[in-house]
Amino acid sequence: MNLFADLLSNTQAPRATSTGPRIQKRRGIEIKSTREIKIMREASRIVATVLREVMQKVEPGQTTGDLDAFAEQRIRDMGATPSFKGYHGFPASICASINNEVVHGIPNSKRVIHNGDLLKVDTGAYFDGYHGDSCVTICVGDASAESQTLSRVAQESLMAGLSKVKAGNTLLDIAGAVEDHVRANGFSVVEDYTGHGVGRNLHEEPSVFNFRTDELPNVTLRPGMTLAIEPILNAGSKACRTLKDRWTVVTRDGSLSAQWEHTVLVTSDGCEILTDRGD
Repeated sequence: MNLFADLLSNTQAPRATSTGPRIQKRRGIEIKSTREIKIMREASRIVATVLREVMQKVEPGQTTGDLDAFAEQRIRDMGATPSFKGYHGFPASICASINNEVVHGIPNSKRVIHNGDLLKVDTGAYFDGYHGDSCVTICVGDASAESQTLSRVAQESLMAGLSKVKAGNTLLDIAGAVEDHVRANGFSVVEDYTGHGVGRNLHEEPSVFNFRTDELPNVTLRPGMTLAIEPILNAGSKACRTLKDRWTVVTRDGSLSAQWEHTVLVTSDGCEILTDRGD
């Protein structure tokens, strides 16, 4: 899940959301212990399992509400709680964003998925006090060549970023790899939303940006950091706007948008993809 960076600054004290996990007091960048990493592997495995099953399940004629109900039930079946439901008031267990919707699409029992849609499904699971977070883009049925290319390049840009994740590298190393691959393929990186640390809170420091900037801290990576890395690509302009529901973000020019995300563990010589789906 991908929220404005300023939501990070609003989690100053422990508090419960309306239906979701507690938001814990921030402690800056947290290095996870062996025990915490073990728990995060399980939380992330649950997320990966749900997304793999959703990818296999999606077909034209279903609704985004159908997918949300399925994902929530599967998360709970595996002993976890949906990370998103109730988080800052978000009403569902997945974000389901279609075509020109960039992020935070609210599932709805009346929102039908059509042949050719470009569907982004983002979800998280809260297990034993820790979160996993991941997103996939699904080309539904006979998707256009543009949709397929955009999704492929978005996934490639994620993997390019992950190739730079290791202790001693910096967030700018990740951002540069993502941005270079996106630009080389003629697409735009969305700059309004970033990845983030993840652990006891769904959103922790640092902000993991996907473009070169000197406006956000360029943190040096250390073993034990856990990050949600999630480049978002638009086929047209990077500009976005938020709809009246105050959640759904769309491209200003109506162009398609794609996103892929993994929760990863920084290691001394690379990273472990905790939300690896095995595909």
